[in-house]
Amino acid sequence: MSGVLIGQLILWLIIAIIVIAIVVYLVNWLYHRSSKEVSFVRTGLFGERVVINGGAFVLPFIHDYTPVNMNVLQMGVIREKADALITKDRMRIDIEAEFYVRVKPTNEAVSIAAATLGRRTMEQERLHALLSGKFVSALRSIASEMTMEEMHEQRGEYVQREMHEQRGEYVQRVKQAAAEGLAQNGLELESVAITDLDQTDLEYFNPSNRFDAQGLTQLIQEIESRRKLRNDIEQESMILIRARNLEAERQALDIERESETARLNQQRDVEVRRAVQRAELARERAIRDTEASTSSAKARPRASISSATWRCAARCSAPSSRASVRSATPRPSRRSSPRARKSRSRAS
Repeated sequence: MSGVLIGQLILWLIIAIIVIAIVVYLVNWLYHRSSKEVSFVRTGLFGERVVINGGAFVLPFIHDYTPVNMNVLQMGVIREKADALITKDRMRIDIEAEFYVRVKPTNEAVSIAAATLGRRTMEQERLHALLSGKFVSALRSIASEMTMEEMHEQRGEYVQREMHEQRGEYVQRVKQAAAEGLAQNGLELESVAITDLDQTDLEYFNPSNRFDAQGLTQLIQEIESRRKLRNDIEQESMILIRARNLEAERQALDIERESETARLNQQRDVEVRRAVQRAELARERAIRDTEASTSSAKARPRASISSATWRCAARCSAPSSRASVRSATPRPSRRSSPRARKSRSRAS
């Protein structure tokens, strides 16, 4: 008896586990949960239900399930060359813009997005192809109301409160124009970024088009006037540079001339000083020579007087001595040899 009871309990336990597994599988299959990234809209039995941050049963053949992407989607728009924008002053503008779009996190917006966009919110490329026309329309309509310079200067998003001047008017107006169209699909535009904005090349202006012809005429006129102004500035700068170089060269020559004059003056002063020194030395040498000659002249009369006295005494005593010699020595014959005559002439 106990064995039969135990067998029944085991059987019921197995049946309960199978039932629980089936229930868990059915709940996992039929119960859909939303997340921070994906919400959904259930339609069918009991009407429409929007599920955000929750869950709901979706029964097959009874309910329909439409997921809605809640992430921010980046959608780029490029208009350039032949498709460039035309501004108020008839200029062509190449522009690149980034639009950041998402489904507004409200039941009404999710319901509208599910009804108008369906599952395309989960496919960015298909959604971009659907909404790009609205972005281009907003860019084009606002560009036609502003000049190229205004668009370039007011493409930012900075607001200067102190001056009460709103810069980035172009971006703000594009955002407002695009937001009105996106609201019809339950979308909101977080921000718009102008990544590039420049004038279109002249080759893409069509002279046969009235707008392009007007813009091209104005553009060429402005380019030529700027070229003329630039040429005038360059020529004036060249003339000023040459005049400045000439003045600098003149100043350099003046400085060189003054330097050479100073060097010559210095050299002349040195030569003059040398000449003065030579003259002083010559004068001193002449004075010394004069003094020396004067002293020698004073010494010469004394010596001449003594020599004259000696000569006089010698002459006075000479006759007596000569007479004694003559008396003592025999007279030679009148005829003497030439050598004797030479000796006598020398003695005399």
